[in-house]
Amino acid sequence: MSELPGIVVTGASGRMGQMLIKTVQESGKARLVGAVDRPGSDWIGREIGGVTVTDDPLEAFAKAQAVIDFTTPDATVKFAALAAQARCTHVIGTTGLEEAHLQKIAAAARHAVIVRAGNMSLGVNLLLGLTRKVAEALDADWDIEIVEAHHRHKVDAPSGTALMLGEAAAAGRGVALKDVRDSGRDGITGARTRGDIGFSAIRGGDVVGEHDVIFAGEGERIVIRHLATDRTIFARGALKAAIWGQTAKPGEYDMLDVLGL
Repeated sequence: MSELPGIVVTGASGRMGQMLIKTVQESGKARLVGAVDRPGSDWIGREIGGVTVTDDPLEAFAKAQAVIDFTTPDATVKFAALAAQARCTHVIGTTGLEEAHLQKIAAAARHAVIVRAGNMSLGVNLLLGLTRKVAEALDADWDIEIVEAHHRHKVDAPSGTALMLGEAAAAGRGVALKDVRDSGRDGITGARTRGDIGFSAIRGGDVVGEHDVIFAGEGERIVIRHLATDRTIFARGALKAAIWGQTAKPGEYDMLDVLGL
């Protein structure tokens, strides 16, 4: 039997799912052993990458060492429990997770390795570190705004990456993001509150992902930017996380752990 870890990709019919399947196949570092899609999907029963797409995740996970999951919050919670049951590393790139979802994921992480990140790219994770450092250095007289742009099909806003950046900025300031978050401005909003972290979301065309962190002071601005032009960066990062997870102990990790940052 091959020593390469077996990978299952969920959401096989989606754009990210297809990209993940292609990345695993071409990597030479892992084997594609399963592909899962939602019940009723036209893809069920289709052959792809030498495997048959199924709507039975537990059967697929039983053959795998890792699951890569960029789907929806409710689906991800279900997959987390099943991956833990199968003792698979679960790599989660799903965004839009709320506190109730995170609690269930944390419970699953007691039994298996879970790597969860709103963005799997190296560049974005470096940006997180920079954002925290700059926020540490500047006081609340510097307003923080996070501006993100994505393709027209993205269903959540702000993006998971934007929220990660907000968390990094808040951590640098020593505050909780929930206490200073300001998003969805519309109408007569009044003056900006000192210390708030603002969010703006742009949706249009085929934008893969753009994130700016703006520190605006009196007479000057600092802008830190990351541009993604090819979503394979996320697939490559997710595969790296899946392989890294093979030697980790059960628990919840992020890409900073995977990258040693």
